[in-house]
Amino acid sequence: MGSTSFGIPEHRLGSNGEKMPILGFGTAVFPPVGAEATKMAILQSIKLGYRHFDTAAKYGSEQPLGEAIQEALSIGLIQSRDELFITTKLWCGDAHGDLVVPALKRSLQNLKLEYLDLFLIHWPVSCKPGTYEFPIKEENFLPMDFNSIWAAMEECQRLNLTKSIGVSNFSCKKLTDILAIANIPPAVNQVEMNPMWQQKKLREFCRANGIFLTAYSPLGANGTFWGSDRVLECEVLKEIAKAKGKTAAQVSLRWIYEQGVGVIVKSFNGERMKQNLGIFDWSLDEDELKKIDELAQSRGVTGVAYTSKCGPFRTVEDIWDGEM
Repeated sequence: MGSTSFGIPEHRLGSNGEKMPILGFGTAVFPPVGAEATKMAILQSIKLGYRHFDTAAKYGSEQPLGEAIQEALSIGLIQSRDELFITTKLWCGDAHGDLVVPALKRSLQNLKLEYLDLFLIHWPVSCKPGTYEFPIKEENFLPMDFNSIWAAMEECQRLNLTKSIGVSNFSCKKLTDILAIANIPPAVNQVEMNPMWQQKKLREFCRANGIFLTAYSPLGANGTFWGSDRVLECEVLKEIAKAKGKTAAQVSLRWIYEQGVGVIVKSFNGERMKQNLGIFDWSLDEDELKKIDELAQSRGVTGVAYTSKCGPFRTVEDIWDGEM
């Protein structure tokens, strides 16, 4: 495993050996803070050493990320776009075979880039073509045609529009469905994961199949309608943090890293941006890992009983196939 010039470890993705920084900077903000604030936060993160940036067509952050990259190049924070690893995602309304390539081209236009490093299917469901509403109305849901969509994802890679392709929020069963038809297997599966939702079965499956797991909501998505403070207020994590002179957030991030999983952090606060980087020069001991392993488990974003009022999906089972 290599590392960036700022000491962030890198993982070589299985499909082509591309190096992905283990720690990524997330740009999904709920409620939104505005394009200018997003751009300035991204520029600050680049100054601090972040090189992996995670966005999505649905976040509304592709354009400010693109503007931040252009400004970083113009003022010399980076010398080349190649220094960055950029991920974006395919929204459900574009999750149809003939819409995938055009959707990626739109994202590239928003980002002012010629190629992505990683393109993910955002959720394993589709809705009516051209539907970009959120929440998605019940009548607009459609079953996902995995064959045509994954073939189009592979075409994106063959066209050099993206270096790697992958998925997000996919269960073991849905990954199995993709692997059965894939000529290019998914390089990454990005899912909710933290000490309070450890994804043990999915971690084992992805490891066995050469799929790199990446965690979002690593601190429990506190402040969102689906999240809570259950991670940051966990007494076990707080006790470990106190003993080590760290924060509960740093303990959570370090634990994820020690599981061989990538992590997407999201804070526009400068001090917390620095703290989130400070997880690579220390470790958790065997007793601490055992205590975390024994924590009671509860799902966050993918545990919400999704309805038209609070999210895009009707039930958790739509996504996780009963793998609770």
